[in-house]
Amino acid sequence: MRLYVLALNPTDSVTEGFLPAAHRLGLDVTLLTDNPEPHLARHADGPGSTEILRCDVRDFRAVITRIATHRTLGEPFAVFSNSDHLQTQAALTADWFGLPGKDWRAALHAKDKAAMRRRLAETGLDAVWSRELAPGQDPGPVAVEAPYPCVVKPREGVASEDVVLVADAAELLLCCKEIRTRRREAVLVVEEYLAGELYTLETLGDGNVRHVLGGFHTELSPPPYFIEERLTFVPAHPEDITRQVLAQLDALGVGFGACHTEFVVHEGRARLIEVNYRAIGDQCDLLLAEMLGIPLFEHILRTHLGEPLPAGLGARTDGRARLDYPCADRAGTLVSAPGAVDLDVEGVRLAYRPLRELGERHELYGTNRDYLGVVRAVGAGVGQETVDRVVAGFLAGQRWEFTS
Repeated sequence: MRLYVLALNPTDSVTEGFLPAAHRLGLDVTLLTDNPEPHLARHADGPGSTEILRCDVRDFRAVITRIATHRTLGEPFAVFSNSDHLQTQAALTADWFGLPGKDWRAALHAKDKAAMRRRLAETGLDAVWSRELAPGQDPGPVAVEAPYPCVVKPREGVASEDVVLVADAAELLLCCKEIRTRRREAVLVVEEYLAGELYTLETLGDGNVRHVLGGFHTELSPPPYFIEERLTFVPAHPEDITRQVLAQLDALGVGFGACHTEFVVHEGRARLIEVNYRAIGDQCDLLLAEMLGIPLFEHILRTHLGEPLPAGLGARTDGRARLDYPCADRAGTLVSAPGAVDLDVEGVRLAYRPLRELGERHELYGTNRDYLGVVRAVGAGVGQETVDRVVAGFLAGQRWEFTS
């Protein structure tokens, strides 16, 4: 069977997770992308054979045509993507060919933050004050009626790019102006700020069976930006909180494959921040597979092959884990930094992977593009305090140096 994978930039999730899993499943893999060169470089030494072809993957019509003219007649195949930007295209393509996949409406509800708000309000599950600003639209009237503080963000953005907390009308107007210098064609969303602790819920479903894999407690940078600096694994949220989140996912039609949902909890109420209808990224999925001791990536791909999930995944329940993302605190060129390392300390497996090359110059972005590296730490049969101590000890001994 051939698996068509839709992708934009290379990611650890695809390179280290899904492609090796596909080859372990015996699949022939064709990766469709609008930018083949970085994929060719990154997958050159990867496991198995991955065919990489150029395609305008943002256009579902181009994807359908590319697959229809490429595949061998009669050969079974499947379509998959783990990109935030390509879930609707992958869903429409799968539907066109009559293949297992996500409902394209659910994929669009998840990707379009304004559509998500409208859908949840229509179902009566949550009403959040929210307004859209089309390209070139005067933000003045919205600035007058907005509840402060509020959040400005691109309607279809990812990774906290250009997501900003504003305190008053003047800040809102300035923020819209600055974002539009970088994203002239983007629709912006202005919505009320939702107070509370930030968490995630990780789910895996086949349309009938849905497994909750746990979640994370997310610690953010100081405002006005929302950089995820640390995630601590939560084996199980309170039942009522999980029930509230799942009810909102049901209202959006989300239930097939992997889903990474971000929400805040305030006074016992769970309110969605965003729904990422794919596996959690930034190496959290690699950590999750290791800690739970399950073939997570294979399970996700099997749903897209039309195979039902087992009633039980056999996941370990004694794991504790944490991820930290050291961030640049200034613009400049990175001249000194720790290299990749794997350690076993006090029963905790710790892996550090650099995310920025020495000699690279970067501005300060206020997003996860400021990440210098990622620390993954997993402990089985040890307490969270042990995992935290090992990570803190490791980070205390590292240095990142810049020149202006």
